[in-house]
Amino acid sequence: MVFVGTVKRLMMVGTVAGDTFRNGGVRDRSMGQNGAGVLPRLHMLHTCPFCWKIRSLAEHLDIEHERIQVNAMKTKKELKFAGDWGKVPVWTEADGEVVVDSTPIMKHIDSKYNEGKLWSSDDEQRRDEWMEWVDTKLSKATIPILYGGFFSALKTTRRVSQLETFGFFSKRIYAWAGFPIMWGFIARSRVKKDGRKPKQLWHDLLTEFTNEFGGNAFFGGSEPDLVDFAAFGYMRSISPFPQFSQLEDHASGMAWYRRVEATLNV
Repeated sequence: MVFVGTVKRLMMVGTVAGDTFRNGGVRDRSMGQNGAGVLPRLHMLHTCPFCWKIRSLAEHLDIEHERIQVNAMKTKKELKFAGDWGKVPVWTEADGEVVVDSTPIMKHIDSKYNEGKLWSSDDEQRRDEWMEWVDTKLSKATIPILYGGFFSALKTTRRVSQLETFGFFSKRIYAWAGFPIMWGFIARSRVKKDGRKPKQLWHDLLTEFTNEFGGNAFFGGSEPDLVDFAAFGYMRSISPFPQFSQLEDHASGMAWYRRVEATLNV
């Protein structure tokens, strides 16, 4: 069950563990803001869509931080400092404050580094309902698009085994044993339950989401808000894989995606 639970959390792509990022660059881990030697830290898996939400927001706000890749098979052990949470992402401030769970982390970062401007809204009910929609609908759509087909699942699983930190044997076990779990038990059941092919599911969701803009460039209006960045994070997590091409012919969805992407400091 531990293996299955870990496999379910492994989905997408990333960068180099333990490096410090600002404006897309790499800095010495020992150099912090104002020479303090300590930066905020994001414990992450490169292939976790929830981590892409945090990464995208941090890049938009140009927050200098350290990204630490955890061992994919030892997340609970390596994250025990975060209590019983045991999952990525985990955000730790320079003063030691620990925040868990992707959407609460986004709200925390926005409040601390941006005066809460991205979460502020004149229509809080609309904002809250659509954040829940994004975290429910888009998050569950990531597995079918990557693992919904036999060969698609095999390629994705082998790619994940190359990107994440595994032990010598666990890496090989995951590359082959993770594939039937993701495709045979998880992705197929979600596709069957929904009734739509993964591409059609994503197109329908992108249409529903962008139709909510009311003619604006973003869900947040003329500028993206936290709902935009949450949705963008889920979609961006698919971008390193060939399956992303299935989303690129959705005109309004890709136009929105590129607009959000253009706001990142990378």
